[in-house]
Amino acid sequence: MEQYIMKGGNPLKGEVTISGAKNAALGILAASIMTDETVTLENLPNVRDIRVLLQAIQEIGARVEYVDTNTVKINGSNISSISIDYEFIRKIRASYYLLGALLGKYRKSQVALPGGCNIGSRPIDQHIKGFKALGAEVRIEQGMIATEAESLVGTHIYMDVVSVGATINVMMAAAMAEGKSIIENAAKEPHIVDVANFLNSMGANIKGAGTDVIRVQGVEKLHGTEYSIIPDQIEAGTFMCMAAATKGDVLIKNVIPKHLEAISAKLVEMGATVEEYDDAVRVVGIEDRLGPTHIKTLPYPGFPTDMQPQFATLLALSEGSSIVTESIFENRFKYVDELTRMGAKITVEGNTAFIEGVEGFSGAKVSAPDLRAGAALVMAGLAAEGITTVDQIEFIQRGYEAFEDKLTALGAVIERIPVDDEKAVKKFELKVG
Repeated sequence: MEQYIMKGGNPLKGEVTISGAKNAALGILAASIMTDETVTLENLPNVRDIRVLLQAIQEIGARVEYVDTNTVKINGSNISSISIDYEFIRKIRASYYLLGALLGKYRKSQVALPGGCNIGSRPIDQHIKGFKALGAEVRIEQGMIATEAESLVGTHIYMDVVSVGATINVMMAAAMAEGKSIIENAAKEPHIVDVANFLNSMGANIKGAGTDVIRVQGVEKLHGTEYSIIPDQIEAGTFMCMAAATKGDVLIKNVIPKHLEAISAKLVEMGATVEEYDDAVRVVGIEDRLGPTHIKTLPYPGFPTDMQPQFATLLALSEGSSIVTESIFENRFKYVDELTRMGAKITVEGNTAFIEGVEGFSGAKVSAPDLRAGAALVMAGLAAEGITTVDQIEFIQRGYEAFEDKLTALGAVIERIPVDDEKAVKKFELKVG
């Protein structure tokens, strides 16, 4: 087990290159086994979630070959099993995308019920509803979801709630169904567009991704392709917040500025400078404290739930009173107790956090409760006075590639050390004075 140790107070300055989008890559990896031909994926983020899903794909018989750290070749022609066991699902919830991919290709699939970050219930009823509408029989037994269909037939599916996972899963199954499917009230996130574009590059016929109505004309088979995954909007947003929190000046490269509009707008409203370029954004903090704002998380193009902890941390350092309302996941404020240890003044009532800004944080020992909260606590440590340790960093490694390396290159004083290693802590303290 490892932890991050850092000394705060250094403004982050310089350039950082954003990796491929984890959430897009997970859907695309699952879809890549839907053809018997070889698929080459570029700009794949080298993070734990991706490695786990690649292991799951190998486990069922697909060939996976790393060309380099961020490029893989996948061939699904020798898949011998349609069952994904609990070990993979426990580590990474998105393994459930293999349900739709395997159902589309083989007309049956079996996946353990999902795990992942404990940020609230993420029911799979919409996935099941979509599969049934396409003609599959769905059973839940002994902790597994099993789907089977003699044939999948295109249909009209209305999602009761906007669900990213269900939209991707049903879209994959419909891509190889007979006839036309219409998915209404579909999620519109950039990674849904990316999965649809990837499937289309394999010969699928999907229109409307990125709107709330997706039309899928089923095809008999898919072919190999080469595809580059979009940049990660949440990694980009995290570095944008870090630049503002540390009063820094960072050019964030390899981004799609359109995907960052909700984040950029809030930073500008709070007083930071955001400059947009074709494939980069520059964020410049201010010497004074930023101003307050109110945030409510919403499905895309609204404010992303995955940026809520980072912004709450930033608002806790800003002047005045702010309100953050979480409308997507009910357990997303578990980091508040940890921030309070660093001096934050935040009161949580139900799904709303009331924040009174403080002049600064002081370093403390804190623990990451989930992926995005973990990144937010690192941000708090980099803005704090003194030394902070963040443990349970395996959460952070699920979604951020070379996190401490990128931060160090921007001037952060941060290292990865074993948990409870007093010698390593003392060595770090002596080094940073």
